[in-house]
Amino acid sequence: MGSAPGEAARTRDPVREHFGTLDDGTRVDRWTLSNGGTRLRVLSYGGIVQTLEIPDRRGRPANVSLGFADLADYVAKSPYFGALIGRYGNRIAGARFTLDGTTYRLPANDGPNSLHGGDQGFDKRVWDVEPYRRGVDVGLTLRRVSPDGEMGYPGTLTTRVDYVLTARGDFRVDYAATTDRPTVVNLTNHTYFNLAGEGSGSVHDHRLRIDASRYTPVDATLIPTGRRATVSRTPFDFRHAKRIGVDLREGHEQILLGQGYDHNFVLDKGATASPEQVITVADPVSGRIMRIATTEPGVQFYSGNFLDGTLKGTSGRIYRQGDGFCLETQHFPDSPNQPGFPSTVLRPGETYRSSTVHSFGVR
Repeated sequence: MGSAPGEAARTRDPVREHFGTLDDGTRVDRWTLSNGGTRLRVLSYGGIVQTLEIPDRRGRPANVSLGFADLADYVAKSPYFGALIGRYGNRIAGARFTLDGTTYRLPANDGPNSLHGGDQGFDKRVWDVEPYRRGVDVGLTLRRVSPDGEMGYPGTLTTRVDYVLTARGDFRVDYAATTDRPTVVNLTNHTYFNLAGEGSGSVHDHRLRIDASRYTPVDATLIPTGRRATVSRTPFDFRHAKRIGVDLREGHEQILLGQGYDHNFVLDKGATASPEQVITVADPVSGRIMRIATTEPGVQFYSGNFLDGTLKGTSGRIYRQGDGFCLETQHFPDSPNQPGFPSTVLRPGETYRSSTVHSFGVR
């Protein structure tokens, strides 16, 4: 897989192809976007980023996103590879929350908690997809109406997500949602990255920087305790770039609970009206660099702890622990039950908006 040198640099109209069919007969498409040296493949099922190809320091493209080659694997056993997550990204304690005096019960699909919107969240729905080309940008608009009560959440939620490739090869995701009843919303994308190339092995030598002086410690079920702890003198201090794997064997209580990193970092900038750069990741072997800018106040850093050698990726290679990492820009986990966290409540007449930009380069 990959483009010939210079091939992906040309701006092209989005290309649609049939990717598979669900058991109920629903067609699933794959769309390919190419612009600025980046090539992106997206599935209508789950809004999944199947592949993301960017060049290394020698101009050779490689897919840096973990995923599967066929639809059946995504349906049967995907750990959210590349998925569009909703209605609520991350965990909600006890699979319930109370809003305006009413308690809403959600599917418990992560021990006692609800994870990523429940067992039939946005990642397992087929989205309406409309391609576009606007000036030098190419993109896809994904739309879905989530009915009142779906997965226990109140309100009919009308959601639009734009996946955009810019002329520079940046990958931008813009989210928007409205509701007809008070509800909670926290949308994100769950792409697993390996900047050396999907299936190439561990990401532990990648160097990561996160502009976060605090993080939210968790309990034994990975629910935040409510504290915002300092990262200083802990394995969670990524304020200066360091290897992802350098502190993974430190024996810190929080690392033991998550079997690695699976924690929300409190971004120093807070929530912002436009995306601000807060994260840099660099792979020393390929020279690839990814920078992330976001409007969100937090990011969940997950170091691929539960990849266990049972999944075979698009390259045909096996994924083992630490072979990918996620940086899920978000509001904080369990915010509906944590009044001290930034609110995720959306009310009629309001519009939920969020934007995250992945920019790529080499060194």
